[in-house]
Amino acid sequence: MNRKVRYFFWLICLLSGLLVCGLFTAEAAPSQRVVIIKIEGTIDPGTVSYARHAFSMARENDSPAVILELDTPGGYINSAEEIRRLMDEYSRPIHAFINPNAISAGAYLALAADSIYMVPGATIGAAEPSYLGLGEVDEKSLSYWEKEMAAMAERQGRDPNIASAMVRRDRVVEGLSEEGALLTLTAGEALGVGYSEGMAGNYDTLLAEAGLPEAGLVVVEKRAVDSMVGWTTNPVVGTILLMIGLGGLIVEIISSGFGIAGILSIVAFALYFGGNIAAGMAEYWVLILFAFGIALLLVEAFMPGFGVFGIGGIVAMIAAIVLAAVSIQTGMVMLLVSFVLAGLFGALAFRFFARRGALRHIILSEEERADLGYVAPPDQKNLLGLEGVTITALRPSGAALIDGNRIDVVSDGSYIPANEPVVVQRVEGVRVIVRVLEKKNEEE
Repeated sequence: MNRKVRYFFWLICLLSGLLVCGLFTAEAAPSQRVVIIKIEGTIDPGTVSYARHAFSMARENDSPAVILELDTPGGYINSAEEIRRLMDEYSRPIHAFINPNAISAGAYLALAADSIYMVPGATIGAAEPSYLGLGEVDEKSLSYWEKEMAAMAERQGRDPNIASAMVRRDRVVEGLSEEGALLTLTAGEALGVGYSEGMAGNYDTLLAEAGLPEAGLVVVEKRAVDSMVGWTTNPVVGTILLMIGLGGLIVEIISSGFGIAGILSIVAFALYFGGNIAAGMAEYWVLILFAFGIALLLVEAFMPGFGVFGIGGIVAMIAAIVLAAVSIQTGMVMLLVSFVLAGLFGALAFRFFARRGALRHIILSEEERADLGYVAPPDQKNLLGLEGVTITALRPSGAALIDGNRIDVVSDGSYIPANEPVVVQRVEGVRVIVRVLEKKNEEE
């Protein structure tokens, strides 16, 4: 027994020693390592989440420089601008490594770096913005983006006219572009016009060119949360989440109890708002605003009619959904499409399940036929204007003797005692409304 105790004691000491050594090594080594941040695929809020984590890691490790490796066709302008702000906040050199393409927003990030290196055969440019891939943006947005690109080039001592030609088709750079075509530079062309510091086929060559031949490398991998943020903030996925969330919410409001529709609604909205908040596109107050809107709708559900609580709830929910999106325009489009799709799929699902009898427990399908003993209520329009006497007090409903028959009646709103003469004022379906019969003046 004592042997086992000593064995575990020394094992713990050994592991503790290795852990301590590892901690000291971990703090000493990273200062000699250059952090590689890979911007791959579409630049979206998930990329922002990844870049924020990567730059934080570079600061913690006191890295002498950062390599921003670019292989992207572009992405969202606001996401690219957020990454550029992260780059500006980093105090050490940032070397853009285009491997092999930096198109559109990718070109913007390359120009924002302290230096640009390209693999042979790489390209940079073609930065004309579009709205969700549906076409060109308005002149105001186009002008803003052109100046942003030109400003990034200008602050690094590069020709701003070349950056403008990457954005506008009517800008011509002699020997590089023609009117009507966006400018895209090859690695050789970029080096020739000062849009690159050199060509590098690998990291070692790049480090040597950047004056860091002895530095090590550490690649920051994308985390699961970064992928989740990129997935949930995608407009297509976001629209589907909103469709599920809104559809489930409507079902829960109009039905009793809490079921699978409510669970799906909660999960969908949690993914939508959680992803946008994690991406930094929305604050927690947007989620609070949405919850406040739901609370107002629940209050409205227990009140007759539709008034200020219902309208306020809808406005609050719409505002929260739109403000949480990547942009107000994107949020409005997503919300509109989700409403249309929710209505369409809701109608199709209703017909599908109704045909298969899945709704028989909540929808009355039995016919009230005479052969089954059902008798329609008699038409009582003939009682209009007839006089009678109340058999019971009307509070406001009760019974009266009219034309020799006992009739269920209601008063016109006032209390009428028993044995009071009444007259039928109006008939609404099966409801017979009476009022007190005014007594005639005996002198007449």
